[in-house]
Amino acid sequence: VQLVESRGGLVQAGGSLRLSCAASGSIYSINVMGWYRQAPGKQRELVATITSSGNTNYADSVKGRFTVSRGNAENTVYLQMNSLKPEDTAVYYCYHYQLDHGYWGQGTQVTVSS
Repeated sequence: VQLVESRGGLVQAGGSLRLSCAASGSIYSINVMGWYRQAPGKQRELVATITSSGNTNYADSVKGRFTVSRGNAENTVYLQMNSLKPEDTAVYYCYHYQLDHGYWGQGTQVTVSS
């Protein structure tokens, strides 16, 4: 499975940004897709995930601000980020899990200026 993420970017605090990720290869119908992030000097942490049946899970720090969704093509996942804060600055990684195996995208930088 290969994951290709859209480019992140630089945004002011309070702004919005949308990330997308497309998976290709041998995609199993039952899977989980989502996003993790890693800020400088910190461990990678979960941001949000969505199962193939549509169940979502969010980190407390992004609840009410971020929305994870699937595209019409089931192998696509989006992360709509609103009300961005400087502490959201990190490298964001797309994640895909199926058949007891996890896959990562290359990561994309999101920088929120104050």
